[in-house]
Amino acid sequence: MSGTTVVSFRPEANTNPRFVFHSVIDGICNMAWDDLDSDEVMRVATAYYFFSVQFRESLEVARQRHPDDGKLAELWEGECETDNLSPWPGIATAGERMNHDEFMRRVLELHPAGRDRRLIETGLSYLQKTRAMDPAARAASISSYEDGGLSRVFGAMLRAPNWYGSGQHAFRFFLEQHILFDSDDGAGHGLLSRHLPADDRVLPLWIAFRDLLAVAVPKLARVGAVTRRRSRAPVFLRPARAM
Repeated sequence: MSGTTVVSFRPEANTNPRFVFHSVIDGICNMAWDDLDSDEVMRVATAYYFFSVQFRESLEVARQRHPDDGKLAELWEGECETDNLSPWPGIATAGERMNHDEFMRRVLELHPAGRDRRLIETGLSYLQKTRAMDPAARAASISSYEDGGLSRVFGAMLRAPNWYGSGQHAFRFFLEQHILFDSDDGAGHGLLSRHLPADDRVLPLWIAFRDLLAVAVPKLARVGAVTRRRSRAPVFLRPARAM
């Protein structure tokens, strides 16, 4: 399609042990991204806005726990009060500096999904849950996000076929740029966070993100599309059976 930016990225190159949270990332990547329409893309963007707030807050936790860590300071400069997403029409003026979650907040002003009360309540509940999690896990989550995890998720999101609208275009730009930020071997965000060991302490954070996406767009987590069986709610969203 004319004018479309094609972004490619390499899978994780490190040889770290595989943990359960990697399987959650696999599950997110295997969601039904190819089936989304433009409005559903913006519901994903709304869910992602709340994740981006959580990411910034977890990065703040990591910096508090490692105040002399120069790599984390550099990562902060690439994510917060930065102009690396400027300019973008209707979002950021040339040279304007902002946190990346502020960019996403402005994206949501371009579509009704950003004003969906139920979706906003779900996002606020997600933040309340993540803010109560173990600070050590929140700090460790940064490397699981920046060193391959989010690049994989962003690549999966970009499988969505419909990006019609100014908000959708801005969200696509955000995703494409972040794949580039994270995968740059010379000064990428993955390199700046790789020294923080990620293990299954971060599992609850990835599960919360997965569930947030599934609630925002239930179609994402439906099963049965390939087998042509009737779709069912994903296991993690089904009510528990009475004993």
